[in-house]
Amino acid sequence: MKSSPPTPGIRREAPRAAPPSAPASALARSLGILRFVAAAAAAPSLAEVVTGSGLPKATAHRLLAALEAQGYLRREPGGRRYGIGPALGALARDALRHGTAQARRHRILAALVDEIGETCNLTMPDGTEVLYLDRVEAPWHWRLALDAGSHVPLHCTASGKLFLSLMPAAERRELLRILPLKRYTDRTLVSARALERALAPIRAERLGVDDEEFVPGLVAIAVPVVDGGGRACAALAVHAPTLRVRAEALRRFVPALRRAAVAIGRALAP
Repeated sequence: MKSSPPTPGIRREAPRAAPPSAPASALARSLGILRFVAAAAAAPSLAEVVTGSGLPKATAHRLLAALEAQGYLRREPGGRRYGIGPALGALARDALRHGTAQARRHRILAALVDEIGETCNLTMPDGTEVLYLDRVEAPWHWRLALDAGSHVPLHCTASGKLFLSLMPAAERRELLRILPLKRYTDRTLVSARALERALAPIRAERLGVDDEEFVPGLVAIAVPVVDGGGRACAALAVHAPTLRVRAEALRRFVPALRRAAVAIGRALAP
């Protein structure tokens, strides 16, 4: 049987590769904006996002609005600047708390506790609070129930005060304006002005100190964990009861804390 001749007037062409889809392009642009906002030293404006991303103003504005609606970004007070939203913060926390790097970070934390003999924890800022990412207890009978996933205040903990001190001044002032400065002990600073004064030496030394400001009988110090971009993305802290040690005496652990913080910062790198 002979095959039928091709129909006149119809050309048969090889199939072409499909062009990149619009959703994929929008996704790539959205991720680029998220990276830009997350890496910015201070919350950027629309104009700064346009400059930093290279996108047309209308496109950047549309994507910013979509990311804000999904909770990945939030509008700063005044409505002109964009910061990290709760959805992106949750994604970042989950990424830090899980994955292969988590086991390496935990080993570093456990080795530090073995070296100094006191309980240590790894934290990160979470809105108006501090989130515990990991914790290793020292073999003492006295124990504070603050496991991974717990939240503690910014204004009266070693890690929280360290995070506050390293914020851009304008962002810190705005946060202190809305932060509930609750009194936990008779040493808690509940005045924004007094807290600003206390943060100055912390910022200069890059060492957070809690001298019974959160829990009576508990002292702590914290050092920053710096990521590959040079930002303090987390804090490494040690705490102990005053029955055993005073706040100033914890300073002897600073070299070990800073070494471990460098190692954890490397573990955070991709």
